[in-house]
Amino acid sequence: MPQVAFTTLGCKVNQFETEIMEGLFKQRGYEIVPFDQVADVYVINTCSVTHLGEKKSRQIIRRAIRLNPKAIVAVAGCYAQVSPKEIEAIEGVKVIVGTQDRQRIVDLVEKAAHCMNPVNVVANIMDAEHFEDIPLFEAPGRTRAFLKIQEGCTNFCTYCIIPYARGPLRSRPLSSIIQETEKLIAAGFKEIVLTGIHLGAYGRDVEEKITLADVVKAILNIKGLVRLRLGSLESIEISDELIGLIKQDERLCSHLHLPLQAGDTAILKAMNRHYGLDEYQRLITNIRNKVEDIAISTDIIVGFPGETPEMFNNALTFVEKMNFSRMHIFPYSRRSGTPAAEYSGQIPEEEKKRRVQIMQELAERKADEFLQSFLNRKFTVLFEMENQKNEHIIDGLTGNYIRVYTNGNQSMQGQSFQVVLEKPYRDGVWGKIVD
Repeated sequence: MPQVAFTTLGCKVNQFETEIMEGLFKQRGYEIVPFDQVADVYVINTCSVTHLGEKKSRQIIRRAIRLNPKAIVAVAGCYAQVSPKEIEAIEGVKVIVGTQDRQRIVDLVEKAAHCMNPVNVVANIMDAEHFEDIPLFEAPGRTRAFLKIQEGCTNFCTYCIIPYARGPLRSRPLSSIIQETEKLIAAGFKEIVLTGIHLGAYGRDVEEKITLADVVKAILNIKGLVRLRLGSLESIEISDELIGLIKQDERLCSHLHLPLQAGDTAILKAMNRHYGLDEYQRLITNIRNKVEDIAISTDIIVGFPGETPEMFNNALTFVEKMNFSRMHIFPYSRRSGTPAAEYSGQIPEEEKKRRVQIMQELAERKADEFLQSFLNRKFTVLFEMENQKNEHIIDGLTGNYIRVYTNGNQSMQGQSFQVVLEKPYRDGVWGKIVD
């Protein structure tokens, strides 16, 4: 039986797509093995959001070639899509497939075994018209499953390469989403997480009037669903209908990840973000007024070109009053091929690091305040897995994305319990089961 090894860089969408490709190889009789093992085929699903992501991708490609110089090394994902010639120049790479045509990957690998030159099928992603709908072959045994329902982005934020890597908006047919969800539930998954490159734009590319809220309603009608969680969304795409669904049905998790990206109006405009601070704040206030205990997390980019000390202080002030449950802080990465890479006022790396540290300290304090506000209260926790360092500890998540640890074992995986949150612990809280 031929062996294939996978590794994934980047986002949750990439992780989902790797699982899809694993299934395609399993269907053809391949055995999946760890990436550090000698294999017949290596598949690297790459990232191109930052130059660091591309650098890591190249390092892992070369590591695979060293592990087995005779192996077929296949490179997929965003880096392969935007820079296929760079990858083709790496001696030992045999297959290059970008962010489409993944359904052909096994055929391409087997074709490459008989070719002298690399098989490069990367095409112009801007010509893509349809969602690449590849069903999961089998569902790995976990509690939470990611389900990709949308592809592509047309926001064209000035710092971001993703529209060039992922192409235009393409929505997965609702019938396919329902079928895949039913399959995941039948396989034992308790929580489904909807993901996409521009999730809130679902349905915008199709003639029939359908929205993300329609998808959510359809999934909530599926028998056996325990939890449904939404991936990252743009704030301006949160409808009153979606907020109402979160309020009405406790199975729809009370957690929204709404990237802010900058806490200064001028920087938001320079980023080509399509909202202002007042608009963002009004939305958050509206959500919190309607949905009790909701967690709102965000992303912040620090050190964008032209960000003055005053603008950075504006961001600190705004973030302070927004009370995010969690913040992912990123230093601005000068990405060639994007407008912002050519902007004047590029911030020195040391200054970016300093600002990141300041913002990170604020983020940690706000996260702690968020957790403290829920201590001594009872929540439903869906437990996921045993702790690797202690087999007598198990952890899981509340609906509002608080990680909860307690005494337990693997028999509790996939089960929900009522838990009193007692004290801060690691990246979450320690709790006591009360039922």
